[in-house]
Amino acid sequence: MSAASLEGRLVVAISSRALFDFEEENRLFEAEDDRAYMQLQMQRLEQPARPGVAFSLVNKLLAFNQGGQARVEVVILSRNDPVSGMRVFRSVQHYGLTLERGVFTRGQPPWRYLKPLAANLFLSTNEADVRSALAAGVPAARVYPDSARASAAHPFEVRIAFDGDAVLFSDEAERVFQRDGLSAFQHHEREHAETPLAPGPFKPLLEALHRLQQEPAATMQLRTALVTARSAPAHERAIRTLMAWRIQVDEAMFLGGLPKGAFLREFEPDFFFDDQTGHIENAAPHVPAGHVACGVSNEGGEPV
Repeated sequence: MSAASLEGRLVVAISSRALFDFEEENRLFEAEDDRAYMQLQMQRLEQPARPGVAFSLVNKLLAFNQGGQARVEVVILSRNDPVSGMRVFRSVQHYGLTLERGVFTRGQPPWRYLKPLAANLFLSTNEADVRSALAAGVPAARVYPDSARASAAHPFEVRIAFDGDAVLFSDEAERVFQRDGLSAFQHHEREHAETPLAPGPFKPLLEALHRLQQEPAATMQLRTALVTARSAPAHERAIRTLMAWRIQVDEAMFLGGLPKGAFLREFEPDFFFDDQTGHIENAAPHVPAGHVACGVSNEGGEPV
């Protein structure tokens, strides 16, 4: 029997709380201990968990696996214990998700298994695990469990929205902004308009999604958006950077500091990634959202 391989696939690693709504069970875990939590999960073994924040994203991405071609792999990577993992897989089966692999660590940090998986994305509700994954070079975001669930208005289109600086791009320009203010930032970006920004932590994911986008499935397509606080003239460097990478996004919103939530509500993404908690808190009442704990705004600097 030949060894299995995930080579060539878009690999998404996801915690059980990001995929399913285990908030009630988690409150018991935090109030007592993992044995009470395990007992409750066993009592509810036949009761499917409700979809969580990232359920729509996972469900749609798996729809790219058609005609015997496995292009997306989703793996449960969880601090749950193996016994509680049974309920996770029962819930997976209930919703008809084609998901076979899982790693359950009973409280130990699971992020170290991201490298053997060659994961393109890690979604978790645990901030420490997300920060460790980012430090290891894996695109990762802390899911806000209270985020709105994705709209059902686009059943045949995966929609993903990204912030720019410190997410798709490096935080070079953001550091100028926070140190010297808006005027200096605009001048800096105008002077460097033709110099591509260095890659941010989510460039590898954008590349993987771009490859997927080039060959849409029969019943599923992919649409991406850049949603940034940048405004003209700083927009040009962002666009030129994507052009230099030979990657296109379908929509770009240069909002000049306007709150992002209302715009995201209209775009209706299955997930939105941003490095600043203020933007995530503004977006979460409208769309599924995750915090990318990377860059100067997550090093003690004042987010803008």
